[in-house]
Amino acid sequence: MQAKLTQRRQWRSTVADIVLAAIVLGPPAAPFLAASGLPLLPIIAQIIYTMGLHVCPQPEMAVVMAPPWLMAVCMRCYGTVLALLATRLLYVVDRGNGGYWLSQYGRRGLLLSVIMMLFYPAELFAQRWGLWGYSNPVVFPFGWVTGLGLGLLIMPWLHGSSRQVLLHD
Repeated sequence: MQAKLTQRRQWRSTVADIVLAAIVLGPPAAPFLAASGLPLLPIIAQIIYTMGLHVCPQPEMAVVMAPPWLMAVCMRCYGTVLALLATRLLYVVDRGNGGYWLSQYGRRGLLLSVIMMLFYPAELFAQRWGLWGYSNPVVFPFGWVTGLGLGLLIMPWLHGSSRQVLLHD
């Protein structure tokens, strides 16, 4: 029974790492794939761009990587992704034993995580209401805080900390 549970955790961790690698590498790779002119690479780039259109509210604001090709998502979205990568690397270091992993705090941890994740839409709405214009140095930290909120909640669950359960109280 214990071996089966460990095997499931390893499978979940592997799949999560593959997905994280794809969302970290895909957006900046897309413009170079599109610009390559080699067979099949522009098709792969188009798939990445299509996925970016479905998750990013402002892909037209992305950074130009290989002129005229933009990164597949804006810096707010990529800030979220990079924070998820940072929390994954942090989890590798401490295996979920630090006091900053929000899942160990039950509902309070979940609430703090949700508040952090609301930074992303709050910045987007503030921009749309005219409080400020789009600027990469402004949007990136909002995405980063969102990614930290999500990553500090889910990494122990995704990568199998036996000490922590996603929600307990």
